[in-house]
Amino acid sequence: MPILGVNIDHVATLRQARRGHEPDPVRAAHEAELGGADCITVHLREDRRHIGDRDVDRLRVACNVRLNLEMAATDEMVAIARELRPHAVAIVPEGREEVTTEGGLDVAGQRDRIGAIVAALGDRVGTISAFIDPEPAQIEAARACGFHACELHTGSYAEAFFEAGGDFRSERLSGALADLEAAGRRIVESGMRFNAGHGLNYHNVLPVARLAGLSELHIGHSIVSRAVYTGLREAVSEMHALIRSVR
Repeated sequence: MPILGVNIDHVATLRQARRGHEPDPVRAAHEAELGGADCITVHLREDRRHIGDRDVDRLRVACNVRLNLEMAATDEMVAIARELRPHAVAIVPEGREEVTTEGGLDVAGQRDRIGAIVAALGDRVGTISAFIDPEPAQIEAARACGFHACELHTGSYAEAFFEAGGDFRSERLSGALADLEAAGRRIVESGMRFNAGHGLNYHNVLPVARLAGLSELHIGHSIVSRAVYTGLREAVSEMHALIRSVR
């Protein structure tokens, strides 16, 4: 059964709409923990559009579960991660104009650079994962660079699920899930952990959660959206129970 990592970036997005002090991501992390989150995920972007440096410093001290820091492959972020020493780091692609992460990291196309980043992080952080598309070349490159885990970008699957209304007779949808399944199997066979995330919600998560060998699911936007109506603790609890039902 995979564990649930809750991404609280969009709690900070709401705070930044007023450039104020609430809602507080640290309080959101506590609510998520009480709802059953096994891990708290935040993305410290280069432009600090939501989560800020003070947030990650406070979260590192306050979190009672694992803290997973998503970061770009830059010298600045490596220095921050080495100082922060989070339980886990996920290297992700980053574009200034994108609203959210639009695709996986091209590890294969910049193997030397990414390998140097992994080496620089070394034993200063815990698990190091690559956020990649479900492609064999990217998995092999991630293994060669020394990543401990690969987090598969599930955006294409989520889009296909929405377009098909969850009907797996859709070739696009069934194919997208098959791609995730095959990639997950290859990741595990390569000796890395198999994680997944992006675009997952209460309707489409179960087929992914059932994939063999899956270690972690990282979900944020749908949980924060649900929390507008139910409260964050309840929203996390509902997702946690859904994933646990995979047993």
